Amino acid sequence: MSSVGYSMKGRHLGSIRDLTPEEFWRILNTAKELKLRLITGERPNILEGRTLGMIFQKPSLRTVVSFEVAMNQLGGKALYLGPDQISIGKRETTEDIAIVLSGFVDGIMARVFGHDIIEDLAKYSQKPVINGLSDYEHPCQTLGDFLTIWENKNQLKGLKLAYIGDGNNVANSLAFGSALMGMNMVVASPKGFELDSSVMELAAQDAAKFNTGGTVEQVNDPIAAVKDADIVYTDVWASMGQEAEKAERLKLFKGFMVDEAMMAHARPDSLLMHCLPAHYGEEIAPGMNRHPRTVFYPQAENRLHAQKAVLALTIR
Repeated sequence: MSSVGYSMKGRHLGSIRDLTPEEFWRILNTAKELKLRLITGERPNILEGRTLGMIFQKPSLRTVVSFEVAMNQLGGKALYLGPDQISIGKRETTEDIAIVLSGFVDGIMARVFGHDIIEDLAKYSQKPVINGLSDYEHPCQTLGDFLTIWENKNQLKGLKLAYIGDGNNVANSLAFGSALMGMNMVVASPKGFELDSSVMELAAQDAAKFNTGGTVEQVNDPIAAVKDADIVYTDVWASMGQEAEKAERLKLFKGFMVDEAMMAHARPDSLLMHCLPAHYGEEIAPGMNRHPRTVFYPQAENRLHAQKAVLALTIR
């Protein structure tokens, strides 16, 4: 394959910050190539004989299906390991799990609560560890998101991304991605729910280190954030594990629901994005999944292609 090389062989992907801008683009180009080859009916068996071990602490639709299908389309296999099979930190230590599991499989993907689990798996695993989601980051989501933006805008650098909602793991990864790709991200959150200041500092450091021109700004006014935005992005106000806070969050996030009126402040050719699952009537107005500028579903599909690229580049 023209884009699939070995520069990332054996590498972990725990964070977007594990990548350089060149590696980020390498993943996107590989994802685009693999997607085009799939459309033409070609399924390169570049991971034939390889197995991905998938650790799940949290339930999932997109993550489990997209990774399993990705391995299948690349000629490999995926093994689902739910809480009943692996109780991290309870039945045995993360260190023991990482060492033993990496002796069986060619790569590990983990969807967990605490980001420290991702770090420990990567520390002790003999094989690549991919963060399928943690409370700090969701790097595979961001790779699929940026692939979607690139497909629709034919560029990344200089675009304005307005993120409306909680400064959560998705927002963190988008901030790091914006810094690496030279995009200008404006996050609008109610007071007390902003991006952590350390995330903004790290994003600024990365933008300066690689001289990308990317910026990350935090505001409390969603209309100000959306003004002239090329991309409007939102996510749930209460993530998995925050259900007890939901009632209070619904009150505090009043005015942050993305609807037709809010989209009117963005550029006429802007994209509307959501990583799903969506809570219609909360962070996103009912019917907005059918808005002419919505790319929810291509965005979800691109998780598959971005993850195929990550798997091809790290496990192969």
